[in-house]
Amino acid sequence: MYEWVIWFHIISMVSWFAVLFYLPRLFVYHAENSQNEGFIEVVKVMEYKIYQYIGVPAFWATLLSGLTLIYLYPTNIFSSGGWFHAKLAFVVILIVYFFSLGVMRKKLEHDRCKKSGKFFRFYNEVPTILLLLIVAMVIVKPF
Repeated sequence: MYEWVIWFHIISMVSWFAVLFYLPRLFVYHAENSQNEGFIEVVKVMEYKIYQYIGVPAFWATLLSGLTLIYLYPTNIFSSGGWFHAKLAFVVILIVYFFSLGVMRKKLEHDRCKKSGKFFRFYNEVPTILLLLIVAMVIVKPF
């Protein structure tokens, strides 16, 4: 059963990261085309559907399958060394990032977000950096 849970966890994570990579890119387009009302209305629908219909379920699937893995193999927490705790710390940062996207999406939806396209371009790099760190912790187990 453990291998199937790992499989599901990886599939869920890939789905979640698709949202983490694409949603901030939509925010760039939203911020840089604020004068084009027709375009903005389409982007608002895309932002909502991607976050609510893909992001939220993928987040929960990733989180619950990850917790299931910990439950099925609890000694990993105590005997793995610091890499596992570092991975969990990066995952917590990633969760905060995901919910910050939801907050920004709502602000953009109500035309209250004053962030620039340049800001969102920078913000779009956060999940890439976190993905590199999380995978490094799992594969390399540096400490």
